[in-house]
Amino acid sequence: MFQTIPRAPLILGLAGLLPFLWGALTVILPDLGLWTAQTIGPRFAGPYVMLFYGAVILSFMSGVLWGFATKATGTLASIGYALSVIPALWAFFMTGGGPVSAGMNLIFGFAGLLVLDWQFARWGLTPPWWMALRLLLSTVVIACLAVGVFA
Repeated sequence: MFQTIPRAPLILGLAGLLPFLWGALTVILPDLGLWTAQTIGPRFAGPYVMLFYGAVILSFMSGVLWGFATKATGTLASIGYALSVIPALWAFFMTGGGPVSAGMNLIFGFAGLLVLDWQFARWGLTPPWWMALRLLLSTVVIACLAVGVFA
């Protein structure tokens, strides 16, 4: 199940972690958060950058899963399409109510996405290296969101 992740998806996936890492860093280092808020705006500091970007990424991942569903036929395709919209709907409906509840809901959303990734991989719709990449990225994302929620 776990194969070497091709270079391009690995590099792009790791680059996609930067807003989460920056957000967690600005929570841990309040002076950096203040500098960020004053220099480029408060939306790019603390939990806010992680929450906004997290919702974007969950929506993006819905599109990725939709693409995987196109490899299936019949009932499996229908199930794949139906499951693929869940992360985007989760992001839309569950990220209001303040930074703590939104952060917790994003943690649950990314954990649920990992379950969907596993199911699509189990159905043979993903590349063989997919779960290795998704486990790596999801672990970092959930850890960063946890910093925003619990720090």
